[in-house]
Order: sequence, then C-alpha cells, then structure tokens
Amino acid sequence: MSRLFSRVRGLGVRSVGARGWAGYAFVLIAFAWMPANAQSNSVGIFESHGDVGTVLHPGSVDYDAATRSYTISGSGLNMWSVADAFQFAWKKMSGDVTLTADIRFLTKTGNEHKKAVLMLRQNLDEDSVYADVALHASGLTSLQFRDEKGAITYQIQSKLSAPSRLRIAKRGDYVYMSLGSDGASDKLQIAGGWLRIPLQGTFYVGLGVCSHDKDVVEQAVFSNVELTQPSAAAGQPTLYSTLETISTNPADRSVAYIQQGRFEAPNWTRDGKAFLFNRDGRIERLAVDIERLAVDIDRPVMIDTGFANRCNNDHGISPDATELAISDNSQADHNSLVYIVPIGGGAPRRITQKSPSYWHGWSPDGKTLAFVGQRDGEFDIYSIPAAGGEETRLTTAKGLDDGPEYSPDGKYIYFNSERTGHMQIWRMKADGSEQEQVFSDDLNNWFPHISPDGQWMVFLTYEADVKGHPESKDVMLRLMSLSDKKITVLAKLFGGQGTINVPSWSPDSKQLAFVSYMMVPGE
Repeated sequence: MSRLFSRVRGLGVRSVGARGWAGYAFVLIAFAWMPANAQSNSVGIFESHGDVGTVLHPGSVDYDAATRSYTISGSGLNMWSVADAFQFAWKKMSGDVTLTADIRFLTKTGNEHKKAVLMLRQNLDEDSVYADVALHASGLTSLQFRDEKGAITYQIQSKLSAPSRLRIAKRGDYVYMSLGSDGASDKLQIAGGWLRIPLQGTFYVGLGVCSHDKDVVEQAVFSNVELTQPSAAAGQPTLYSTLETISTNPADRSVAYIQQGRFEAPNWTRDGKAFLFNRDGRIERLAVDIERLAVDIDRPVMIDTGFANRCNNDHGISPDATELAISDNSQADHNSLVYIVPIGGGAPRRITQKSPSYWHGWSPDGKTLAFVGQRDGEFDIYSIPAAGGEETRLTTAKGLDDGPEYSPDGKYIYFNSERTGHMQIWRMKADGSEQEQVFSDDLNNWFPHISPDGQWMVFLTYEADVKGHPESKDVMLRLMSLSDKKITVLAKLFGGQGTINVPSWSPDSKQLAFVSYMMVPGE
C-alpha cells in the first residue's frame, strides 16, 4: 500500500484521510498494475515520472503550478558506475534541447554526494546511455555521462561550486553545461563539455534526484524550469577552449580554465603550481591552487618573449625549471625557429639556424633538445645542443616523423611516425639507433608523452580515416602502461590540434593537462 500511495503523491495529493480513501480507490486500482518507471500521470511540463533502477523507497514528484516548481523525492544508492537508481520526472523529445532550472536541496543533511540533476537519457534502463548536469550537496557540480549502454560513468567537474541555476544543452550530437549563481538565464556561463553522446531518435529529458544512500529519501526543489527546443542555428558557431585536468585513476576530468577563442598546448610546471599555454602568438602562465586544483581567479599572465610574438604550440620547460623552449614564426621567412628564454621571460636566444623547426623534447640532463625539422621536403627528428650548435638528424625513413620526447631516464626518444602508412608510436635510442614500433593498431596516434615516473605513456588518437593532426575532431586520450603495454581510453573529447602537443604531466605523474574545444552554435 505504501508503494502505491507514493505514486499517488506524484499526482499532487498531499494527504489522504480515513474518509478519503474511497474517493481515491479508483486511482489506486488504476495504478496498481503499472511498473514504477512507467506511470502515465503528467507533472507540469513533463509527461510522467518514476524510479529508474533499484530503489528501496519509491520516490515522488510534487508540482506547484503557482510557482512552476517541482519538489522531487528520491532514494537510490547512486547514479554512477554501470547502474543508476533515482527518481526521474521526464518528457520524451528529439532533436536539440535545452533544460534549465534553479536547484536547491531542502536539507543540508545526508550524504554530501546526494544529487539533483538535469538529465538527457536514451531510455529508462538503469544502465542507459545518458548525460546530466549534477548538483551535489557538497556543491560539486559536474557533467556526468555514460556514452555506451552498460559502460561506466565519467564526469567533467565544473570550476563553479554550488551554482544556483544550471543548464544542460544538446546541439546535434554534442552535450554541454552552463552554470550561474544569480538565477538569471541570460547570465549563465558556458562551463564545459561538448561531448558526443549518442542519443538516438526519441530520448528522455527531465529532472532527477538520488539520495546516494539506499536507506534514505532526499528532496530537492527545481524552480523556474525552462524546457526549450532552439530554432535552427544562425551564423558561425562560437569557439570555446577549455583547459582540463584528468586523473589517471580514476579518470575524472576537471575544468581548470575556459574562455571564448582558441588557446593550445598546456605545459604543467615542474613545481606543479601553474600551466603554460600559447594564445594569439604569446605564451601565458596560469596559476593553480594545488589543494583545490582550481585556477587563481582566471587571470593568465603573459610571459615576456621579446620579439617572439608568433609562438606556436610547441613549447616546454627545462628540467631545472629555469628556462622555456619556444617555437616562433616571427622572424626571417616566418617559418618556425626554436628559441630559449628565461622561464620568467626575457630576450629569446636562437637555437636552430634552419627552418622550419619545432621544439618537442628536452633531455633530462638539460643538455640537448629534440625537435622536428623540415629539410628538403621531409619532416624528420633532430637533436641539437641546448647551448646551440649543429643539428643532428636522427630519423631518415620516408614519411612524417613528429613529436619527439625523451624518456625520464634519457635512454629513449619516443615519437610518432607514419612510415608504415598511418601514424603510429615509435621509440629509438637517444642517438637515433634501434628504432622500433611501440605497438600497432588501425588508428592514428600522435604525441607520446611519458610520465615523470616512467610508468605511463599518454598519446592522442584520431580515427583511422583522419589525415594529419587537424583541429575540431572527435579524438581520444589513451594511456599505456609501459610495463605491460596495456592500453586504456583515458578520455574522449572534441579536440585534436592544440589538445596535447607538448609534455603536460603533473610532477607526481597522477594527472595531466589538456585542452578540449567547443563549437557552440548561435541561437
């Protein structure tokens, strides 16, 4: 009886006295045969509601038409891993969708990871493909997603804690989140995402609550709810760049910095306190609060590189952290040359005499640089003394060789080469001898970066039909254990050129930095 009464509450029935049961008997009979996730009663703008997954305590939805607000009660162990359990108010839709709401929990008690979410979901199975913007009781706000049925859930954590207004948007095949703290829809800021989530045909759009405790029911209020379908996009989409960090275990992503326009190729400083990246031909430094892994109020500082004002995305920090190698196109024939400047900025010291040359690696003893040079129409890998001098050609195979980087012990240079017909990861001794392929597959793999502890290699992967390393592509960051050569997918993202061109591991080998991109269409 309590289970059926819970569903009646979803119709807006607040209480039922002893004399009122006869009047509601028809409601109980009508609903008695229905499964919990297939109720036919509408609530506000939504078609129905019910529990998804296994819950011990059925949830409910109360709609207040006067305030257009929804109070949702939900139980459930979690919305995570390979199965979800929560109360869901939904509407079936297709195409582009935007769902926006103010969200607050009714109590501050309970598990700090109880969740109130705005969700897009393929179906009502507990392991369905989905994406949601989830507000946790702790204030943590993230874009959670499962991009294959039965797969585990991943998330991108926002920089903004405890926003009051949240939005999830689907444009084409991509999903992203926007957040704000003042409750105004026109002041929401894009907060990250642009993930390809394969929602096919008709899918479910709605509001959800999970208590994150199977024995408890928690409540959240969703107010000023707006569910819209935008008209066809007009004009060119707006580009956003997002500097993200990701942990190797678990593979949680966090937004560190997001801005309209393009920036590229983060280095993580040797002390772990800042990122360096290139934007509009200059190198910028972004301070990081290590305890919270949050950027210091979004204020990058430009590093003085003198006349070198056309720096590209091939730059990196010396082993002793006193110097910065840059690749710049500002001089002579405007082809890239390699220079070294003091880490805090100063006059560039030219290293390569021939162009184009693109820096990629610094030997652990600080004495030698590895770079890519185009000579006589061929791109090969070269080394050169950091003090300047003659360059030494290390590869001679036909086809592009790129991305050279030293192993932490200095014995090897890892690089990518298309000598086999498509781009694969190779390595060689530091003097160019014993060139060997690290592994083989049918994809195109670029820019190997070895963790400071020598245990891991991360690299960028394009689909098999992609030529070169273009921007604005669906790509993967993949992680190889160098001890057993096991490869796992660390992240799927929209990026490519600019994502991870240069070394970007944290000093403790537990995280790395990369740039993802968004192409948000005009409304």
